[in-house]
Amino acid sequence: MPAYIDPTRESFAAFREMERDGPVHMLNLLRFRARAAYDDGTEATGAEAYRAYARDSAPVFQRLGGRQVWIGRPELMLIGPPDQQWDLAFIAEYPSVSAFVGMLRDPEYRRAVRHRQAAVSDSRLIRMQPAAPGTSFGEIAG
Repeated sequence: MPAYIDPTRESFAAFREMERDGPVHMLNLLRFRARAAYDDGTEATGAEAYRAYARDSAPVFQRLGGRQVWIGRPELMLIGPPDQQWDLAFIAEYPSVSAFVGMLRDPEYRRAVRHRQAAVSDSRLIRMQPAAPGTSFGEIAG
């Protein structure tokens, strides 16, 4: 099974074409390498490298109006492929599509992303439109 670390040109183009008003939530599922895979030989665990990515990219994320909505450590894949275990799951909110695109293009962020690439052995990044919960379980209001 292939690993997914960075968006493809095609998926990024589709993301940009889905312009709409309002915030964008990004569900992140991350699996870390036991040892980070830095090109320059830097020694760190995957978790340590990801913390460096978080630290170095946070100023850009915050400057563009991003915020963390939810975070957790997955414990068990109750429904789904048992080989797809994740080390970290979180939802990040961006005020707009253009804010997310702006982050990816920011020079400070581009320097920080090397830590993410070294840290992650596999990931999923799912774009979501936030909605208010309805009155019943699994229902969206409106």
